[in-house]
Amino acid sequence: MSEPWLYPTVLLCVYGFFSSLRPSEPFLTAYLMGPEKNLTETEVVNEIYPVWTYSYLALLFPVFLATDYLRYKPVIIIQGASFIVTYVMLVKVQGVLAMQFMEFFYGVATATEIAYYSYIYSVVDPAQYQRVTGYCRSIALVGSAVGSLTGQVLVSVAQVRLIYLSVITLTSVVVGFGAPWFLPVASESLFFHQRNGGLGKEAADERTGDVAVALMEEAECKVPCREGEPGAVFKERKLGWGRSGELVDVLRTLWGDFLQCYSSCTLLAWSVWWALSTCGYFQVVNYTQALWEHILPSTEYEIYNGYVETVSTLLGAVAAFGVSFVKISWATWGELALCAFSVVIAVAVYVMDTVRNIWVCYAAYVIFRGTYMLLITIATYQIAANLCMRRYALVFGMNTFIALLLQTLLTLIVVDSVGLGLDIIPQFMIYASYFAVIAIVFLVAGLYKVVLRWRNGPDGQSDGGETASDSSGGDPHLSNGKAEQNSENLAVPRPSPLIEPRGRALGGP
Repeated sequence: MSEPWLYPTVLLCVYGFFSSLRPSEPFLTAYLMGPEKNLTETEVVNEIYPVWTYSYLALLFPVFLATDYLRYKPVIIIQGASFIVTYVMLVKVQGVLAMQFMEFFYGVATATEIAYYSYIYSVVDPAQYQRVTGYCRSIALVGSAVGSLTGQVLVSVAQVRLIYLSVITLTSVVVGFGAPWFLPVASESLFFHQRNGGLGKEAADERTGDVAVALMEEAECKVPCREGEPGAVFKERKLGWGRSGELVDVLRTLWGDFLQCYSSCTLLAWSVWWALSTCGYFQVVNYTQALWEHILPSTEYEIYNGYVETVSTLLGAVAAFGVSFVKISWATWGELALCAFSVVIAVAVYVMDTVRNIWVCYAAYVIFRGTYMLLITIATYQIAANLCMRRYALVFGMNTFIALLLQTLLTLIVVDSVGLGLDIIPQFMIYASYFAVIAIVFLVAGLYKVVLRWRNGPDGQSDGGETASDSSGGDPHLSNGKAEQNSENLAVPRPSPLIEPRGRALGGP
């Protein structure tokens, strides 16, 4: 092909589309509790679904390192194989234990998703980062929406049994599994395989044009990868598992990067919201189908879960895309905006729990999911601004890990039968209260920042009530918020607005 980036991008998009085209997803709980599997609500909610949370958490960090060491492609293949095993088990096997193993394999597929989203940056020119990011993320979103709509049409119009939706999903992931085998192997990775100690000026300048575009009103998180600082780029050598001390070097570098990144108060605030809200989002999305099944049993009434998933996905995508055109000082009003929208999310979850009308519940879910997708996009923009690619991966991976850790604790205490093992209705009351607490936390933080700015005047402090030096993570070269722009500051592509962590017990948009 004339464009070298086109071949791997097309293959990755083919894989992303078919692996996300899963008509069975909106009807998973109904399928498990229906005549094909004949499981009870307690077995599904309190014994089977929690396994996904535990396996995802346990696998996330090892997969993060293995993805980089194996240079992405083998991990993408493992993800495709995990999808196939998941849906073969969903179609063929019976019983609680078998379904728990099925959830484990879906946890493998979810944890290895990092390879899908990071592979493309290792094989395409930096000038194409923004374009290929949009393609890869949007095609997965389109596949999810098409799958949900297809499933609903087959159920409502063709009266197809739910087991056949799982068969169609299995067929789709098998088709997608062929694509990653033809992907070119990446010659470099972020940590273990690097050709040199850092980007040369020419390569860095090449990255600057596409990424120097302001992500919102201004770039507020300035945490560079500078040579000589803790966590700087590696020496000129290939790292591997086999030589003594080299894995330790990687872990030491990750730790240095971690300390440098989270010393920025602005980045820390957005990361706290990311972790807290993503934990709650995962829980709500994981167990929403169980709530719908409780309100309107699929064995007695026709359900419209597929339409709701399609509408919420598309609405969330539109909201996320539109926010990129909003001009607002997130440094000043970010915490209060997070507070306001967290209130909207809390109210939506509360309405889902207390108003026992399926249509109201559907509408509240659409509002909940659209609002979250809008906010997670803003958080992505703010966190990614001026982070180098390695720190971009580290921060988002760490935020997701913390979210999963919190979700695991919440699941263990509230959902799992070894804990409280609550029914679905009191569970959602707890989730609504959880988001209300998040809103209160950011209300206090936002009011504190506004008062601090008012007391110190416009010249006394930088945005957010922190000095410019503090905002940059303590780097004196970034005083007054004007960085001596290291080339790798701009190495991260502009994030696509179509960003949403996957968080379903089996599947997700």
